[in-house]
Amino acid sequence: MCSTMFAMGQLHNSQRSYRRRRTWAERQLDAIEARNQPDRLAELAQELVRVGQSSGLARVGVAGIEPLSDARIALMDRVDRGLSADMGFTFHKVDSATQPAKLLPNAASVVVGALAYRRADPGLAESVPTGHIARYQSEDFYGQLRAALRTLAEVLREEGWRSRVLADDNVLVDRAIAHRAGIGWFGKNANLLIPESGSWFVLGSVVTDAPLPQAATPVPDGCGTCTRCLPACPTGAIIAPGVIDGRRCLAWLVQAPGDIPVQFRQAMGARIYGCDDCQDACPENKVVLRRSPPPPASSDSQSTADLQELVTASDEWLLSIFGRLWMPQRNPDILRRNAVVALGNVARPDDQQVVHLLRSVADEQAPSSPAVKEHARWALAELERRAAPHSALHSALP
Repeated sequence: MCSTMFAMGQLHNSQRSYRRRRTWAERQLDAIEARNQPDRLAELAQELVRVGQSSGLARVGVAGIEPLSDARIALMDRVDRGLSADMGFTFHKVDSATQPAKLLPNAASVVVGALAYRRADPGLAESVPTGHIARYQSEDFYGQLRAALRTLAEVLREEGWRSRVLADDNVLVDRAIAHRAGIGWFGKNANLLIPESGSWFVLGSVVTDAPLPQAATPVPDGCGTCTRCLPACPTGAIIAPGVIDGRRCLAWLVQAPGDIPVQFRQAMGARIYGCDDCQDACPENKVVLRRSPPPPASSDSQSTADLQELVTASDEWLLSIFGRLWMPQRNPDILRRNAVVALGNVARPDDQQVVHLLRSVADEQAPSSPAVKEHARWALAELERRAAPHSALHSALP
């Protein structure tokens, strides 16, 4: 039996090699024939799942290209109520981002992939004031996702079908199309949760003109009456199940240009990019973590950063190390601004090296940008505020 399977595998690989040598016109003719052969299309869909999983995807599903009407209504509601803040992303292109059929001529289906990004926490001792980066940006997971999706696109092209890869480019509402593809359900923190796997995934798609068989039914809600993610948000940004107020969400505030609202700076803690609190609080994620511990982080993973180094480093260095992070106009002052706020929150009030750094940055004659200076002044005041109880206690001792 094993030898038969091996022989079949050799034949299959030989056929695939032959197909790679066919011209595009020949492949298209083959695709035209396959369009009316459901069995061949089902086999192609199964092959996409196999190839996707072998390329690192945890889940692969197929969705139809009908308008994402519910997503459009939700996005317009957020915009109308001001909940989208100043975010661009799909909020600025609601119509096109909710119409998959417009993303490729003769689009017929969307292949959706989910790539896991949860890794074991490093657990390193922090000898200097340290900033934290959200897990989804600790490595270039979107680069890995994009590479995996391209393998799916190549399978489709070899069979004569056109395809377009979409990953982290705000062209399509990724959670809505993933839900339609049967990947997972919408959590009350607005993330997509995958059954028995949780929400630690980045999502992407391949739009194709191949009429692939699609998910029969969406994944039913798995949250039930649980609302633990709502109070876990440090700024109360989850104002209703599945509804995020972007004006309060730290994941947006640490990316947004301009000043971070004063009332949310303490809540930032040591964050310099992103926020994982609502996912950390999710019982589904906790169960998955206990049942299947995540793999170790790669050697180039970066979930923390030296805050003082972020403040003093050159633009070129910051972009070379953190260039994968989204920053408005590629402006590294976003990271410096976040770093000085984090120093005010987590540095020891008696750390004179930090105090001296913040004073030099806040000085009127310093080359720092106005935004970084203002946040450095806030950080100095915050260190003084945090030091006050200790000073009062010290002075009260006999």
